[in-house]
Amino acid sequence: MAVLNPLKLTISNYPEGSEELEAENNPEDPAAGKRMIDFCRELYIEREDFSENPPKGWFRLAPGKEVRLKHAYYVTCTDVIKDESGNITEVICSYDPLSRGGWSDDGRKVKGTLHWVSAAHAIPLEARLYDHLFTLSDLSEMEEGKSYLDYLNPQSEIINREALGESSLKNAEVGQSFQFLRLGYFTPDYDFSEDKPVYNRVSTLRDSWAKQQNKNSSGA
Repeated sequence: MAVLNPLKLTISNYPEGSEELEAENNPEDPAAGKRMIDFCRELYIEREDFSENPPKGWFRLAPGKEVRLKHAYYVTCTDVIKDESGNITEVICSYDPLSRGGWSDDGRKVKGTLHWVSAAHAIPLEARLYDHLFTLSDLSEMEEGKSYLDYLNPQSEIINREALGESSLKNAEVGQSFQFLRLGYFTPDYDFSEDKPVYNRVSTLRDSWAKQQNKNSSGA
């Protein structure tokens, strides 16, 4: 697991210290084995996974809403902390200690599942996010008098130095590939080192919420 745009999440009723949780390496391939991940009261989630005023159909975290932290526990947002400008800097949650592993004995259904990293154990990553080089799908359709330089995509490479990942990601080797949950497929760059982990995103995953938002905005 990795987080590209971190938002701090503090579990107010979780005890001091940390624990290890078991996580499968590939849910579609049991032979891929399992790993242990660190969990504590201070975590980071994706900023996009929290909404103070969620729209209809929102299954991620919001005030008063309960979600599942992947491989961990159910948490419910109880408070929001903002800076002087009104920007959200931290969300406060309570957790259900009987939901370890992401399940509960009472069988209640929690639709949203978020990925996360432990604030005390995560490592900083440089994530290089790639997109199409040109804004025009077919350069033969360029307008007269323009060159391919006029169609360069300014978002074709985004270098993110705010990303955080599981500590095991510092031990990767060039040529390996990983699926960062809900973010896409990444591979270590040739600049990669244990002191400076650099990952390139080679493919994104389909985001059903983003797809729905685009559908709504287009009026379709």
